Amino acid sequence: MTTAIDTNVIVALWDPDSALSAAAQAALDAAIQRGPLVVAAPVFVELMAVPGRNEDFLDRFFQDTSILVDWNLDKAIWRLAGRAFQAHASRRRRRRDTGPRRILADFLIGAHALRRGHRLLTLDDRVFSTAFPRLTVLTF
Repeated sequence: MTTAIDTNVIVALWDPDSALSAAAQAALDAAIQRGPLVVAAPVFVELMAVPGRNEDFLDRFFQDTSILVDWNLDKAIWRLAGRAFQAHASRRRRRRDTGPRRILADFLIGAHALRRGHRLLTLDDRVFSTAFPRLTVLTF
């Protein structure tokens, strides 16, 4: 089974903290033993904001690691992400939640994994488990 990778896992892989980087590497190694790895296009875009990263670096990284970038987010993914984002905003308003807000990319990443039938490897399982209860979420 294919595992979709959240942005925070790759950022953890690149972290100077060797314990976090090693944990991310171990999680990715375990995931690839169960099938291919993929990232949704929004992950690529978010990784462009990491200092020292650019398109060429990311293209080489994904090629060298055999992680596929799925550039095609169809209407069903956008609509699912929109419904999940809408429900999240509604929950925040009801609870008068003043904590950190989630960004749309999180919901696109989750919707992509669910619609494609992938598992999702992330460091932040709470938002994905709440927004996409049928999605298999892995964490480390």
